[in-house]
Amino acid sequence: MKKDLTTHLQVERYGDFWLTDAIRPGPARGIVPRQGYRQEVYHDRRAGFKVPALVAAISREELFETFLDLLDPLDDAVDVVVETSHESRGTQHLDLFREGIDLPVFKSHCCEFEELLMHDGCTGVAALSTSGPMEVQFDDHKLLVVYATDLKPFARILESHGVRRDDRMKIITQGEHLHSTDPRYQDQFARMCRRLGVGEAVERVNWGECFEG
Repeated sequence: MKKDLTTHLQVERYGDFWLTDAIRPGPARGIVPRQGYRQEVYHDRRAGFKVPALVAAISREELFETFLDLLDPLDDAVDVVVETSHESRGTQHLDLFREGIDLPVFKSHCCEFEELLMHDGCTGVAALSTSGPMEVQFDDHKLLVVYATDLKPFARILESHGVRRDDRMKIITQGEHLHSTDPRYQDQFARMCRRLGVGEAVERVNWGECFEG
């Protein structure tokens, strides 16, 4: 059984879709990863609001560049949230906040820590508009998630990268899945936080719940 699990975790390609090192479907393989995006509406019943949302699963050779391009419809300056589960157990994680950073500077820091963002299953990052309800997430499942009143600019960017809409597609969070990390990523994460100037813990809506199925 241990040998079967080890073999399973080494599989990184499903057809034309390549996973990063951060995430794998569970051994039962209820969800077969593939590229695409879907649109939904996130409902926060406690706060009483709704916001359109899209989630994209993108093969790793296009993933990081697509993330950078999805940031362009945001403001010239953004607020940043960095997510970590390095020191936690189960599904718990900590969100660290930085208010007001120039978008080109944020992009530059992301490029510096591309390996961490791509391949660490305990790290995620989000950029929030400073002028309205828009957010772009590169989450710890290596999904790209957008929340905005108008999703059209973001959908056009995805389409330009060859990512096609399919509202029936299943994503990796809807089945058993495994996160992966490496001890060296904790040091990289700490350095990225210093670069970004984050540190204040904040409570946030768990946006991803609307995609758990």
